[in-house]
Amino acid sequence: MKILAALPLLATSVIAADLPRIPSKPIAEKKDLLISEDFSKAELAKPWHKVVATFTVEDGALKGTQTRDKLIPAADGKPEVKPHAAVHGLEIPTKDSIIEARIKLDGASMVDVEFDDRAYKGSHYGHLARAQVRLDGITIMDERDGNQNEELKLMRNDPSKKDEVNKIIAAHQVKFPAKLEAGKWYNLTVETVGSAMRVSIDGKGVAYFESPGIGHETKSKIEFGVAGKDGYFDDVKVWNAEPMRKK
Repeated sequence: MKILAALPLLATSVIAADLPRIPSKPIAEKKDLLISEDFSKAELAKPWHKVVATFTVEDGALKGTQTRDKLIPAADGKPEVKPHAAVHGLEIPTKDSIIEARIKLDGASMVDVEFDDRAYKGSHYGHLARAQVRLDGITIMDERDGNQNEELKLMRNDPSKKDEVNKIIAAHQVKFPAKLEAGKWYNLTVETVGSAMRVSIDGKGVAYFESPGIGHETKSKIEFGVAGKDGYFDDVKVWNAEPMRKK
């Protein structure tokens, strides 16, 4: 099994004492600017598109509000509806990239930047990796080989493999502590180079992680998510990137 074969390369769990060292300087160098959006117009042109459609442009920013916040059981011939964050998509293929945005958690419990490859069938909905920002911490997740991996989902059906699955998922994500303020704007930067992701807040590195799924060759989509009510994105810019050259 590919996931299990890769596991020895990673810690079986990532706790505070074992957090990776965060590079003090950027790991990526900007190349072509792929998009720059300040949300000055109410209607967004392609490549922007709705995924979980509870985003609006409000006061010159992209506002997300989670409305699917409860499990609705299947009934009257309608399928079950599971809770899900608000999600707005950006159809821009990347490999290595730098994403900059201003973010604000104004009631939201989490905002995030996610990379997907819809053509990839090894993980749910092609989820690859994401950076989640909460008031108390920054989480980087390899979803391709971790919590969204389809093989692991099958393993969850076997109670005897519960501990094994949990260890694999824990090995593919890391959370760094943080102290952010609700209602305050922050400058967020997410760099991906090969299998590494570095997250910065207001120019300071706050999280770093290396994991195979981050290095997925084709990241066909970038998605912005909000859990809770309300979260904001503004001044979004995306560049192609390459590894930072040593000077």
